[in-house]
Amino acid sequence: QVQLVESGGGLVQAGGSLRLSCAASRTIFSLNAMGWYRQAAGKQRELVATITRGGSTNYADSVKGRFTISRDNGKNTVYLQMNSLKPEDTAVYYCGGNKHGLIPNEYWGQGTQVTVSS
Repeated sequence: QVQLVESGGGLVQAGGSLRLSCAASRTIFSLNAMGWYRQAAGKQRELVATITRGGSTNYADSVKGRFTISRDNGKNTVYLQMNSLKPEDTAVYYCGGNKHGLIPNEYWGQGTQVTVSS
């Protein structure tokens, strides 16, 4: 079992930046894929960005060029750098992980709120 704890959410004005962190209870090198999801009020959870053990990344079209996912294996932490934030980025952001699969949906964090004001 892996525990994931997100931090770094908050309130920011449109055009601003935030960096989310996801700290894992064990080495993230044991996880094949990690990623970030978000869920806005009244909407389904959507996959925002993923990163594999080898460092390959993928992004939702809505965040390409603005968000960057990265991992620090030494700190067992995955980050989501969010730049040029828009009000439509407002959501609860969740960290996910998967020991074997490529979709990071086996382990979940509790979520962190990101609110972007216009």
